[in-house]
Amino acid sequence: MEYRDTLFKGTVSEASKSQWQHTKMKSEEESWSGCCRVVSVANMSGHDQLVYCLCELTRLLWKLLLPLLFLCLLLVAILVLLVLGIRFWLQSNRNARRMRDGRPTVAFFHPYCNAGGGGERVLWCAIRALQNRYLDVNFVVYTGDLGVTGQQILEGAQRRFNIMLPRPVHFVFLQHRLLVEPSLFPHFTLLGQSIGSIFLGWEALTEFVPDIYIDSMGYAFTLPLFRYLGSCSVGSYVHYPTISTDMLSVVRERNPRFNNPDYVSNSLFLSAFKVVYYCLFALLYGMAGSCSDLIMVNSSWTLDHILSLWRSPNRTCVVYPPCDVSAFLDIPLEEDGDRKCHSIVSVGQFRSEKDHRLQIRAFKKVLDRRREGVVGTEALKLVLIGGCRNQEDEDRVLMLRGLSQELGLADQVEFKLNIPFEELKREMADATIGLHTMWNEHFGIGVVECMAAGKVILAHKSGGPKLDIVIPFEGGQTGFLAEDEDGYVEAIESILTMPPASRLRIRQNARQSVARFSDQEFDACFLAAMEPLMGTLER
Repeated sequence: MEYRDTLFKGTVSEASKSQWQHTKMKSEEESWSGCCRVVSVANMSGHDQLVYCLCELTRLLWKLLLPLLFLCLLLVAILVLLVLGIRFWLQSNRNARRMRDGRPTVAFFHPYCNAGGGGERVLWCAIRALQNRYLDVNFVVYTGDLGVTGQQILEGAQRRFNIMLPRPVHFVFLQHRLLVEPSLFPHFTLLGQSIGSIFLGWEALTEFVPDIYIDSMGYAFTLPLFRYLGSCSVGSYVHYPTISTDMLSVVRERNPRFNNPDYVSNSLFLSAFKVVYYCLFALLYGMAGSCSDLIMVNSSWTLDHILSLWRSPNRTCVVYPPCDVSAFLDIPLEEDGDRKCHSIVSVGQFRSEKDHRLQIRAFKKVLDRRREGVVGTEALKLVLIGGCRNQEDEDRVLMLRGLSQELGLADQVEFKLNIPFEELKREMADATIGLHTMWNEHFGIGVVECMAAGKVILAHKSGGPKLDIVIPFEGGQTGFLAEDEDGYVEAIESILTMPPASRLRIRQNARQSVARFSDQEFDACFLAAMEPLMGTLER
């Protein structure tokens, strides 16, 4: 027994020793092989070493390809299932609402519907026209005006625009309008506001799922959200493209503007970077806008830019915004040669692009020249009328008041904020000149209103005023256009020094020419454009 145990141990010992020797020899062979490989690679030329490294890298990537491909497919599948799940959930919400209401709903996305600008006038006129035509359809407005009730918003529309809706609308109050405030994005403002609009649009969509969605304020990035997730028919009324080829030209040519500050225009690197940023944003903006089933634009200028960006000519048409032309026709047209004081009135929201600073500086120059005896001696005053949407606009008004004080014009420049419609008419009736200074104004409702009131209009030589509004009527002059501060000064002096009879002829031509921008014309064109979209409703 002891002999066998000893023999067994010896056998195991011999076997272990043999295995250990074999492992050692294999390890030495691998080590030698590795050394040979290292020596071989070291002896290679630079080109051969590069080829060898690329081959090793390719081999590694090939081994990782299948796992990466599987992971990508898995993520895509999860994303598709998530989108389908969200669509199903939103459609269920809409079907439940349809069962409860018994009729379809058209929703307008207008976060600042309680403001007093031309865009808000378009909104209320559009809803009024649709309510008069489609009695069996409900209407909803997505708004971010949290400090007021729906009834107060409607009363404000009646007070400011003389518009009363045939029946009430439902308001969906959005809690996160701050996401589209420009003050939240001091840099990359366009991108920041667009991303913010997606989140605000998501809030709107989850609060209420309509059958037809209309973006009436220019938030194009909400369109794919409502179309592909909400399964809505979508339309848009574009007042002003978020980005335009003119904006690109300003940056390329390094011209300082309100949206191209001096520190950017003075830097070659920052200008080049901003051009790339604008080009990429324009691409995304065009992709988002092209999701719209119906595209309405407010002027020939806007049409040209939207066609170049959204590339949807078959779905795009011009619908001029409604101007309450008839409300100003009772202002008498008569010679004004006996006036002791000429009033220059400006109508427009207090936004940076309206360039009220230019108006004040030009007015200062006119006053200086009159004191020097270059032109007439009648008293002059400048009246700035407009709406303030938020604290930023109110701060801008304070800055403009400070500029007037600094230039010694505190007694000659008046500010009228968010005034009622009747007060607007009174100021129009007392005015001699209607002033407008925005570069590339998309349309210019304030310009049309001044012309309808029989004022001699002086507008910027660009955008809608140049292409659509201040154009000859039956061969006669309808107003004046200017491009810079000196041009405005010369035009104001020309208007004030011309014979009263000549001024009267221009005012008469202007009033007759703007009949094509009336509320009735808007209703007809808007309803004709909306008819295919409204035809998709299931009643």
